[in-house]
Amino acid sequence: MVKIPVLKSITEANALLADAIRARFVQQDVLVLNIIASPGAGKTALLERTIEKLHGELRLSVIEGDPTTSLDSERIGAAGVPVVQINTGGGCHLEARMIQVALEQLDVEDADVVIIENVGNLLCPTGWDLGEDAKVVVASLPEGDDKPLKYPMAFATAQAVVINKIDLEPYLPAKVSVLRQNALQINPDLAVFEVSALTGQGLEGWLDWIREKLTEKRES
Repeated sequence: MVKIPVLKSITEANALLADAIRARFVQQDVLVLNIIASPGAGKTALLERTIEKLHGELRLSVIEGDPTTSLDSERIGAAGVPVVQINTGGGCHLEARMIQVALEQLDVEDADVVIIENVGNLLCPTGWDLGEDAKVVVASLPEGDDKPLKYPMAFATAQAVVINKIDLEPYLPAKVSVLRQNALQINPDLAVFEVSALTGQGLEGWLDWIREKLTEKRES
């Protein structure tokens, strides 16, 4: 009986801090995306491709979340953008207080877009606001086309879903069309992008969406 109000208190405190972080990003005209996915879905590969394609057009910064290691942040740093690593020490999601600390190490005024790569998990991150403008789910085809039905909250709270590894469809029982249909069944308002971060196929729609979201924010 005691655990429910304690958890509510924690999430309410997180939400208040997230609102403060969001207000800061509004003042600085920075678009913030919170990327969530299962481990191995291709979040980091998608970010590498995104950085490559938007180089010279938009200034990107990245906050990397992982339980341990700096492997992903090293990859992002090698791609040529500012990056801060957050290690949760086993925690299954990022929280607003972690983002607040990470922002002390980023010069956000020199960024157009900040991308937060959350800890690999389709459950825990869904209920934690990080001050983002949009949540994006990366769902890779090898995970199965039933992922939206098994993890509906991740898709219900997102604004976009990137279906990754579509180049593998000929070798898998899962189908891109079914995954798309299941995602839209959970959330009809989702923007859906079918891509291969490996080959670059389908990336332009995803990149256009980022451009459009940034324009919308700056014109609002």
